[in-house]
Amino acid sequence: MTLDETQIHSTESDNRSLVSPRDRYAARLQMNMSAANLRARVLDAELRNLQRTFDHLGEDDSLVRAASGIVSARRRFIVGAGKSLAHATLLAWDLSAGLGQVLLVDEVTVRSLDVLLDVRPSDVLVAFSFRRYQRRTVTVAEEFAAQGGVVIGITDSPDAPIARIAHEVVVVPTVSASYADSPTAVAAVIHLLTTLTTASAKGARRRLAERERLHQALDTYLE
Repeated sequence: MTLDETQIHSTESDNRSLVSPRDRYAARLQMNMSAANLRARVLDAELRNLQRTFDHLGEDDSLVRAASGIVSARRRFIVGAGKSLAHATLLAWDLSAGLGQVLLVDEVTVRSLDVLLDVRPSDVLVAFSFRRYQRRTVTVAEEFAAQGGVVIGITDSPDAPIARIAHEVVVVPTVSASYADSPTAVAAVIHLLTTLTTASAKGARRRLAERERLHQALDTYLE
């Protein structure tokens, strides 16, 4: 089963107008809808959104420029609040395998206050900001840019608050048939960004090899 044209138009047009999960739940999850129909509806919306994202990024060079900016930086800070912290964590985890000086601003081990006290022009901040846009991420990005650092924004709209601040903006649609905006395309873009960045980073092969040696020495994984 696939969405008919009326359902598709409704899903896309109400995506920006239904701001809260409460509103989206009321509009999209009817109590009398069967599990099979809901499954088909969500899967179809995810496939369409993912294809739309790939089509856009296949023609737009923002992701390539973002990767270049991350590679050329001396220090790479990754920030995201709320749900976006999960996206930031995934990018930081994968980037750190091939690059040094990748720091997740989690407000525990690395605090935004400490980062902002020592921003250098060679630093880059990758900021994940998806609706509902959390104030702290935007404020940190504003201060980072004001002090001469480079900001790369990953967000869901060219009109998002972070887009007014960032030197480079990667737009990832999050259209969904659920009460939650879709993270599917965001995860795919993180994977692509990490691959582009690591492939062009000097020393990535050596770093990956040394990490593997250390994992073996530390007996990290079950075989």
